Amino acid sequence: MPETMLLRRLLLPELKFHRSWRKPGTGTLGVEAEKVSTHEVCPRCATASQSVYDHRVVRIRDAPVRDLGVRLFVRKRRFACRPCGRPFTEPVPGIRKGYRTTERFRRQLLWACENFSDLSRVRRAFHCSSGYVYKALYAQLELERRKRLYPWPKVIGIDEHYFRRRRGFRSFVTMVVDYQHPRLFELVEGRTIGELEAALGHIPGRENVLFVTADLCDPYKSFAQRFFPNAKVVADKFHVLRLLSPHINRRRRLVVGDRRSAALRRLLLRSRFHLDPASRFALDRWLEGHPELQQLYAAKEALHSLYRIRGTDRASRAFTAMTDSLAIASLPELQTFRRTLLRWRTEILAYFGTGLTNGRTEGFNNKAKLVKKRAYGYRSFQNYRLRLLNACA
Repeated sequence: MPETMLLRRLLLPELKFHRSWRKPGTGTLGVEAEKVSTHEVCPRCATASQSVYDHRVVRIRDAPVRDLGVRLFVRKRRFACRPCGRPFTEPVPGIRKGYRTTERFRRQLLWACENFSDLSRVRRAFHCSSGYVYKALYAQLELERRKRLYPWPKVIGIDEHYFRRRRGFRSFVTMVVDYQHPRLFELVEGRTIGELEAALGHIPGRENVLFVTADLCDPYKSFAQRFFPNAKVVADKFHVLRLLSPHINRRRRLVVGDRRSAALRRLLLRSRFHLDPASRFALDRWLEGHPELQQLYAAKEALHSLYRIRGTDRASRAFTAMTDSLAIASLPELQTFRRTLLRWRTEILAYFGTGLTNGRTEGFNNKAKLVKKRAYGYRSFQNYRLRLLNACA
């Protein structure tokens, strides 16, 4: 029979096929098999034994074949170990001790969980309970995670995103992204220095990290300087360029109100380098009547001009000239802006020598939002971590 030939090819390596049958109306295929070997090794004392004194039949669930559920009825032998004086049951490759499913079945379940629209369909397709689906899924995700373990890479990115609200407080998780092999390296619950060091301290090779990209977050900067001895922190270009955006929007709302879709808002926040001459002329005419907003706009454009410079030395001289010109500014927003630039001077100028940004990390942040949205949120951080590490692998 073609069905019998297929089953013989799909059986576990050391099992010998006896017979198969199909129960009408059940969608289940039963297969009788047994292991063929001359001797087995005692798991306690590693002594080979050929003394068989008993048999037992175990029912094992295997991966479906042609939409049919497969049940293996394996006739196992019981061996007597004379040095130990105790019996043991022969193991079968592909079936873990104490399990009633094959590893192939659990891998197929993981594939179904990743490709089906929801876990209810997985439960109906594999004829198992919801509890077993969740348990097997996260056990397989943990095995897949362990296959991808390696020391710290040369370039990493760090960023956080919102996880959930618990007892009235918002909790965040920190993403560590590997830039050499574009994937999520690790996920940590929390964003403080102590939480990061406790969660990442077991990973070897901290001296391998040469560059760490992050936004303008003081805890991440302090963590990178303390945790990675050879690393240089690079401030993300996008977060530096948007330092003055909240202040410009606040001043604009005082003048024209909170019309977020107005063309004026887009012109103020967009780089002047990308505006056409007509838009530049119209914007300059409007700013003449609002000198405070004009000062903020000029400082924002000076920052955009800084990032169009090539070369660390020229960028350093331009940075010094810009901060010196801001020292005589009268607006408190510009003074705060200047202090922030001076505090992050080394990290901002590191961009001009490396060209690194946090864009790849932000991309994985978007993936994290999709993972949470698909599951309607997560209660367990460990389950969320395994899901996200597998989705961003």
